[in-house]
Amino acid sequence: MTFSTEPAMTAAKPQVSAWFSRLMAARGFQKWAAKFPLTRGIVRREGEAMFDLLAGFCHSQVLSALVQLQIPHKLMRGPLDAQSLARDAQMPLERMQILLRAGVALGVLKSRRAGRYGVSRTGAALVGVPGLSAMIAHHDVLYRDLSDPVAFFRGEVETELAGFWPYVFGGDMDPDVAGTYSDLMAQSQLLVADDTLAAVDFRGIKVLMDIGGGSGAFLAAVGSVCRDLELWLFDLPEVAPSAAKRFAQNGMTARSRITGGSFRTDALPEGADAISLVRVLYDHSDSTVTDLLGKCHAALPSGGRLIISEPMTGGAQPTRAGDAYFALYTLAMRTGRTRSAVEIAALCQAAGFADVKIHKARRAFVTSCLEARKP
Repeated sequence: MTFSTEPAMTAAKPQVSAWFSRLMAARGFQKWAAKFPLTRGIVRREGEAMFDLLAGFCHSQVLSALVQLQIPHKLMRGPLDAQSLARDAQMPLERMQILLRAGVALGVLKSRRAGRYGVSRTGAALVGVPGLSAMIAHHDVLYRDLSDPVAFFRGEVETELAGFWPYVFGGDMDPDVAGTYSDLMAQSQLLVADDTLAAVDFRGIKVLMDIGGGSGAFLAAVGSVCRDLELWLFDLPEVAPSAAKRFAQNGMTARSRITGGSFRTDALPEGADAISLVRVLYDHSDSTVTDLLGKCHAALPSGGRLIISEPMTGGAQPTRAGDAYFALYTLAMRTGRTRSAVEIAALCQAAGFADVKIHKARRAFVTSCLEARKP
């Protein structure tokens, strides 16, 4: 006679897990673990991690204040004392001192002799990374949207962030708004282009059409590396013309073209042997994405390549960047959602693409990449 213990073992696992959770939550066990030599280090680290989660909003506000007051930028020219910085910021000295000490604690600033402050390596990188200061400064909109987190997750908040990126709703866009959008997107696209170029081999592509390419920052970055590549930008009529100046400044006018249109309502032009979608899909709903991928498939020739680069969730293993930041950001935008690479690959396959390749992310908090081919 044989019998299996697997059902009993499976049933026991949740009970063991629940018992262990109750044990970890017990105040008596916590006090014992904090003293016991083999566990007190773990308890301390977990406590510090929990405190960092609690204090995270305060940390982000310190960073936001430093950026809005341009303090790291000012310190790039040399150390300054708190009195000088307080005077420039029209802030009481004692409050400036608290801000500066917080900046030191977070690793953005450094304490110098004679009460002066300088910029740390992290602070210098903050100044030097294209678009990072602008992105930090605009996050006050997202923070207001998250001021009541329960209402936010219930969908009861009319988020401001949706108004900050009005292009995702389609239709006409005010020229001033289009300019703001294009500038911020262009700055942030430089890092995305770097990581996309590191992940994707663009050799063999003759004509690359970038859908939703804004002011052409991504195409210009790719074009500066791939000297024989023809560049084709497709975006809203209010946005696309701004790319002409960028292409001209980079000596790319002769090998570039610009087409105004909306992928929501217009068919994509044919003639490119590769199409890139850079930070496009996560702005839109599944139905819009499905329709767009179908249009990409129709526009490409047999053997044509589709290149997708954007932040993605971790799928089966949630990640901080994808699931605890970008997923909330897109939720606040109220039009799209952050997807995993596996989800995007499935959408590509449903649109008729094959040979989907998911690249290992160089910096998942910047972008992740996948590509597919039209059979």
